[in-house]
Amino acid sequence: MHTLETLQAGMAPLPRHLGVELTSAAADRVTATLLVTEANCTSTNSVHGGALMAFADTLGAVATTMNLADGKWTTTLESKTNFLAPAPPGTVLTGETTPLHRGRRTQIWETTIRDEAGKIVAKITQTQLVL
Repeated sequence: MHTLETLQAGMAPLPRHLGVELTSAAADRVTATLLVTEANCTSTNSVHGGALMAFADTLGAVATTMNLADGKWTTTLESKTNFLAPAPPGTVLTGETTPLHRGRRTQIWETTIRDEAGKIVAKITQTQLVL
């Protein structure tokens, strides 16, 4: 049984450093928040694309692990991001990932990242390899 506390504690150092906070986790949907800070922005004062990609990658990895058989693990095989809107420091972003495919060897997750007004900031599709 995966609990939010267990999943949060098991996150890699980078998402913990960025401040990714899981808000819900089920086999078919994982959500989290990320506060945009100056430390994760570009020189133009908007969230860095790498921070958005790390945020989405974390959600897809968490979702995949929730769908794995005992003894299996995962790694990201491919990720594609569309950056749609800026997000300045102080913005709380919400990410939601849902499955497009949950197979024996791969899983594909689609993550939507929105600002507080509900505007889509980025859309990410990633493929996770089951190891």
